[in-house]
Amino acid sequence: MYNIREQWFGNVRSDVLAGLVVALALIPEAIAFSILAGVDPMVGLYASFVIAVTISFVGGRPAMISAATGAMALVIVSLVKDHGLQYLLAATILTGIIQIIFGLLKIARLMKFIPNAVMIGFVNSLAILVFIAQTPHFIGGDIVTWAFLLATIALIYAIPFVIKGIPAPLIAVVILSAVAIYSGFNLNTVGDMGTITQSLPSFLIPDIPFNLETLMIILPYSLALAVVGLVESLLTASILDDMTASESDKNKEARGQGIANVINGFFGGMAGCAMIGQSVINVKSGARGRLSTFVAGVFLMFLILVLGDYVVQIPMPVLAGVMVVVCITQFDWQSFKYAVTAPKKDVFVMLLTIAVVLYTHNLALGVVAGIIVSALFFVNEISRVSISQQGKTYFVKGQLFFASTEGFIDHFKSVHNDHSSIEIDFSQCKVWDDSAIGALMKVKDQLKAKNIEVTYLNIDESSKQLLKKLTGMTLID
Repeated sequence: MYNIREQWFGNVRSDVLAGLVVALALIPEAIAFSILAGVDPMVGLYASFVIAVTISFVGGRPAMISAATGAMALVIVSLVKDHGLQYLLAATILTGIIQIIFGLLKIARLMKFIPNAVMIGFVNSLAILVFIAQTPHFIGGDIVTWAFLLATIALIYAIPFVIKGIPAPLIAVVILSAVAIYSGFNLNTVGDMGTITQSLPSFLIPDIPFNLETLMIILPYSLALAVVGLVESLLTASILDDMTASESDKNKEARGQGIANVINGFFGGMAGCAMIGQSVINVKSGARGRLSTFVAGVFLMFLILVLGDYVVQIPMPVLAGVMVVVCITQFDWQSFKYAVTAPKKDVFVMLLTIAVVLYTHNLALGVVAGIIVSALFFVNEISRVSISQQGKTYFVKGQLFFASTEGFIDHFKSVHNDHSSIEIDFSQCKVWDDSAIGALMKVKDQLKAKNIEVTYLNIDESSKQLLKKLTGMTLID
């Protein structure tokens, strides 16, 4: 009970103020991510409200902000384009169910198997894709369009030197929207991309056929959304853990993200996850508890209900400028130094992850490809066993398993019958699997054919048990 009270009311003033700041910053991003996904702005705004409020109760990382995100928007673009909003809502619900299952299976512990190179590639490819998605709003535009875009970027970087405590993107949006409205410039606006409804989200069931064909349509998207959402959420949780010198419950967070997306889908929102940038802003603003996330969601919805008539007048070049800054901020610029100093195989994995994501526009595929190639590099690295000789004793060093058995067997093919018996010492080698046991038996047989008796020394007990289990024999002396 104390922990619950501490997480909710242990830091009330700072949590409330931080939540208000985040809510202001969420408005332009939620709208931009909705447009990126190809849906009405309200879909992203509803998602941000529902997810933030829900995750404040069921999440595993206090003070983390979850809402509609660019990573999730990129995954659902083609689903919305090909099948429409109702299929998106169904996919969002299924995404939540999958994430709940992942959480129950404690899938969060697998995060440690995602290499740093893959995470860098994930973050950078996300920033690049979001930037590319903004280009239609200004490439080919007239000088006024470019002026508003560049003015937005300049203001966002300049405002913090003058005004602190209010998000610079929000101030830039307000100033430049006012300029656009009162100057009469002909610019595309948020209202041209969709409607802003000044009402709370209502419960609905997706209007789709409930059959196997529908499942086959939404399942690939839901799996990708579940993976991408958890990768970004658990990465964000780890960042906040480091910032606050505290530990979060990653499996609870996975379940919480799932619960939030299930509820979100039934209230007309697009799938969402944790936001790295907004979560960092929240913590840097003094937030430490769940109240900050709750306040951010509630105040966001309040602002939309009150300011909806003004939101539709925001020029798209201004919103694109906000997203360009988000991309610049999210991109890991240290990765250029990483590309020079890191091992070549890690650099290759990072670039491969980025290349796969940019080619497929699928963040999940990029992560999977990066993990697989990293695993192959790792297997190749540990598949080398070194064998040294002192008299009639051979010392094996390394890991003996399916990928290293060939080299082990080949080495002893060249042994001649200079001795009637030899010893092979495994004190610095671990025997892992049935392929390794098979290699031991094969070496013993091929040397026996040369009238050389083999004695295996210092093999650990688990390997002896493995041999007995697989062959019923006690080959090892």
